[in-house]
Amino acid sequence: MAGILYVVATPIGNLGDITLRAIETLKTVDAIAAEDTRHTSGLLSHFGISKKLIAVHEHNEHQLAEKLLLQLQAGENIALVTDAGTPGISDPGAVVVDAVRKAGVKVVPIPGVSAVITALSASGIVQNGFLFHGFLPASGAARRKVLEALTSQTVTLVFYEAPHRIVESIVDMANVLGATRHITIARELTKTFETIHHCMLGEAQQWLASDANQQRGEFVLLVEAAAITEAEALSEDAMRVLKLLLAELPLKQAVKLATDITKEKKNDLYEQALALKQAN
Repeated sequence: MAGILYVVATPIGNLGDITLRAIETLKTVDAIAAEDTRHTSGLLSHFGISKKLIAVHEHNEHQLAEKLLLQLQAGENIALVTDAGTPGISDPGAVVVDAVRKAGVKVVPIPGVSAVITALSASGIVQNGFLFHGFLPASGAARRKVLEALTSQTVTLVFYEAPHRIVESIVDMANVLGATRHITIARELTKTFETIHHCMLGEAQQWLASDANQQRGEFVLLVEAAAITEAEALSEDAMRVLKLLLAELPLKQAVKLATDITKEKKNDLYEQALALKQAN
């Protein structure tokens, strides 16, 4: 019988955040596929675990996916870990999981820490829904193009960012998304110098510049949703009808029927339907 690929979440900073199930899984598998074997060696050593490590990173993930699949098909159980947090979320692990699942081999998630959820839980943001984008492009022009496409999203926007690009990204966000939108800057989550700061986008660059230490570490950025325009402010009955139809029908058909039923403007219903689809 084929083995199992365990997708194991590991701490993003504080080693005490690892779960008992994750420790037990890492102890019992035949091998561990890791983004950085040196980093994972330190984690395993801390918990007294000794296992064969296989490096899986962005430069070899496609080739290693094939190798890991052969090992799984031969009956080995393998754990997939990333440097920090949940594998497959803005890191190479997703390629491995996709290849293994398509081959019909069982994939079992071992849940735990996620920087996205950690940041959201401490943000106090009450808006419904969020859109996780991950890392923005490194190029300024490409980054601004992506931000422009996200400008009208009526859900919280969530990004990862590296320290050497944090100022550039914040400046582009303020210019493209609007300086008056609020942002939550979460850095070094669960670590000694954890910081969670709330301000307007137009104030964020100055805050970062006021202390060079605030530009260090890994960042999660949570940007306030776009305001719902009058065109999107449909009646409660129209929203209820639209949601019911979207649950059963393709978007265009749902909008057409909702227009006939509610007598609302088709364009307004279509815009709201798009927002609902993107939020789910």
